Amino acid sequence: MAQARLGFGYGVAAYVLWGFFPLYFKLLRPADPVEILAHRVIWSAVFVALLLVAARWLRGTHRAGTLRRLLRQPWALLGMGAGAVLIAVNWGTFIYGVNTDRVVEVSLGYFITPLFTVLLGVVVLRERLRVGQWLAVGIGAGAVAVLAIDYGRLPYVALTLTMSFGLYGLVKKTVGAPAMEGLLVETVLLAAPALGFLWWLAGRGEAVVGTAGAGHAALVLGAGAVTAVPLLLFAGAANRIPLSALGVLQYLAPVLQFLLGVFGFSEPMPPARLAGFTLVWLALVIFSVDALRRTRTARAARGAATTPAPASDPAPASDPAPASDPAPASDPAADPARSAGSAQP
Repeated sequence: MAQARLGFGYGVAAYVLWGFFPLYFKLLRPADPVEILAHRVIWSAVFVALLLVAARWLRGTHRAGTLRRLLRQPWALLGMGAGAVLIAVNWGTFIYGVNTDRVVEVSLGYFITPLFTVLLGVVVLRERLRVGQWLAVGIGAGAVAVLAIDYGRLPYVALTLTMSFGLYGLVKKTVGAPAMEGLLVETVLLAAPALGFLWWLAGRGEAVVGTAGAGHAALVLGAGAVTAVPLLLFAGAANRIPLSALGVLQYLAPVLQFLLGVFGFSEPMPPARLAGFTLVWLALVIFSVDALRRTRTARAARGAATTPAPASDPAPASDPAPASDPAPASDPAADPARSAGSAQP
């Protein structure tokens, strides 16, 4: 129970930090979003590398072996390269959205990400959706249409965040690399173009970081720690509480971003836009209720499968009944809930 409480605290802390990210990245103006992205990539790589070195010395865990195994697998390296491109697109779009006063639209992107992830499961992994999931996806698509009419354009910031993060999650699921090692490889792959861009920017005399004061430079350098700390908290939560609990906590970040956009940064919220967000929230309620119901049903099925049957009266010794062979414990058919659950994204 103590570990579960600790894990819940880690999860809340991770999503609250992600929810308040817009406050931090607005402080990095007047630097251009691409310049901020380049620094975030470089200092994230530095900070994560230092964390892995510290873990080795403090705990005696040799993470270098994991890195070597990943780098020796061409498909894993290719997957992490794709993940690097996707996370760069996601980070860059987030910074652009925040620093162009579109925090509400940024929150929309993370609200609809779970629905897009479900669609990816259908298209890529050939998974079958339940009725509740189809209903949630349909309402979510209607919400995007309403918001497109309100904006007078597609909410491209939100859709780019949704698609890049959803595809990034699919790539990470396929590669199966540990969080810190995977992030290190991804940021190292991005570091060379990031350094090249900063060198080119400085050569043109257009670099802002380093010319806007020591405080601004310190904030930019801190982007690496700001990126990695919530990931560490999330990893601590994922190891201690069920994924269904994390699934509910994930909405903390976009809720906080939405509130920041409307009440903190005074972004407009006309009635049509509020109606679109209301449809999004309705879709997420249906989606979450369906997921929780599925989780409870699966647990009940597993419990029933593992409960021993009551012993029957023994047959007379003179007429023994032939015993049937029990189903092997490893057979998925003996535990339908487990086999169904393993197909979930």
